[in-house]
Amino acid sequence: MHPPLTYAERRVPFGADALETAAALCAASRDPHLLYERRGSVGWAEGEAAVAGIGPSGPTLRYAGKLRRLAPTTPAPAALGTALAAVGGDAWRAYGWAGYELAALLHQDRPVTDTALRLVLPEREVRFEGDTALLRAVDPAGLEPLAARLTAAGAGLPLPAGRLTPDIDRHDAAPYRALVAEAVRDIRAGLLDKVIVSRHVPVPGRLDLPATYLTGRRANDPARSFLLRLGGWEAAGFSPEIVTTVDADGLVRAQPLAGTRALEGHPERDLARRAELYRDAKEVFEHAISVRLVATELDRICATGSVRVEDFMSVSERGSVQHLASRLAGRLAEGATRWDALAALFPAVTASGIPKAAACDWISRAERPGRGLYSGAVITADADGSLDAALVLRSVFRRDGRTWLRAGAGIVAHSDPDRELEETREKLRSIGRHLVPATRTVPVPA
Repeated sequence: MHPPLTYAERRVPFGADALETAAALCAASRDPHLLYERRGSVGWAEGEAAVAGIGPSGPTLRYAGKLRRLAPTTPAPAALGTALAAVGGDAWRAYGWAGYELAALLHQDRPVTDTALRLVLPEREVRFEGDTALLRAVDPAGLEPLAARLTAAGAGLPLPAGRLTPDIDRHDAAPYRALVAEAVRDIRAGLLDKVIVSRHVPVPGRLDLPATYLTGRRANDPARSFLLRLGGWEAAGFSPEIVTTVDADGLVRAQPLAGTRALEGHPERDLARRAELYRDAKEVFEHAISVRLVATELDRICATGSVRVEDFMSVSERGSVQHLASRLAGRLAEGATRWDALAALFPAVTASGIPKAAACDWISRAERPGRGLYSGAVITADADGSLDAALVLRSVFRRDGRTWLRAGAGIVAHSDPDRELEETREKLRSIGRHLVPATRTVPVPA
C-alpha cells in the first residue's frame, strides 16, 4: 500500500464572506469539488486524492493510481471508513454523498445499480474559521496558488439578474395526485404506515449553479447547505434537517421534520399557519410516528437508556416553509461506530417512510425515474470519528445534461392528494424562486 496522505497546511488571515468566497472557488474550479456549510462553519474541498465508493461491483478504493476492491462489511459504509482511515493520515476529512439507492443495500437486501456512496479525501481544502482560513494541500507546492485563488475568490461572485421559471404548479401534478391516492389505499390496506411520495420538475435553460446557491442561501435558513460537482452529480441545496451527526465522543443526534406549511414573511398569516400545524391531526400524527421510529433506530445502536428526546414538536422555519421538528440524541453503544449510526438512520424517515423497508420497496416500485441524490445525504467525516450527514432536500440537481428539482410529502392514511400536491409546491418554491440563468463561461472539468 502506498504511504498515507499527509497535508501541508497554512493559516492565513481572512476577512471576506466565507460562503461567497467558497462559492466563487467552486465557480472557478475545473476539478471535482464540494462546499459544505454547517451552521456557520464552512469547508471547501477540491480534487480527489483518494476515492472510496460503493457501487454495483461492491466497495472500492481508488488511491495512488490504483483501484482496489474492498471486503464487504456490515454495515456497508464501514468498509469505506476503514479504507479512508488507512490512507488518510492523522488529520483527514472526507467529503462526499450517499445516494438514495444506498437504501437498497441497507433495507432491501438487493445490490445497487449505480454508485450509492462516494467519499473523497481531497487534494486541496479550505476551512473557514472565524477571521482566518486554514489552507490544506497534499502537494506542499499547491499552497501558494491556493492562497492566490482564495484572495481572488474573496472578491465574490457576480449574481446575474433574471430567473429561470420551472413549472412548479402544473408539471406532473395529475400523476402525482394519482400516486398519492395509491399510497393512501395501500396504507389503509395495512401495507405500511407512512411513505414519502415525491415528484420531479424539469428546469428549463442553462443554470448558473454557484450563483443559484448564493441567491438561494440568502433566502433560506437551512440546517446545512452545500454546493457540489462530484461523482457525476452537480447539486446545490439548502437542507432543512440532518440525517444524523456523530461527534468525536460518540454522541449521536437526529432531527426529524414532518408536517409542513408555507412561510411567506407575513407575520399574521404565518402565525395562523403555525397554529394550524399543531391543530392538524394528520400533521401531528405523521410527526409523532416519525419521532417514534427515529427513537427505535437510535436504540439499536446506542447504549441502553441513553436515547432521549431533547426537543419535541417545535416549529422550525426553513426559507419559504415551516415544519414541525423534534431533536433526539443518544450515545453510541460500546463497539458501535458512526457508520452504524449512518446505516441505522439512512435514509431519513422523513424522506422514506414507516416501516422503512416497506416504504423503500414502495418507492422503488412507484417512482420513476429513480431518486438519485434526492433524499440521500451530503456527508463529511473526520479522522476523530465524527460525522455530519445532511438530508438532500430543497435542492436543484444536474446530471447527464438534465437539470431538475424534486420534492415530496409524507403520506399517511388521512392524506388528501390536493393538499399533498400543494405541500410539494411550497417546498419547491424554496429553491425554484432562486434559479439563476447562466451568463458566464463555466469552466470545463479537466
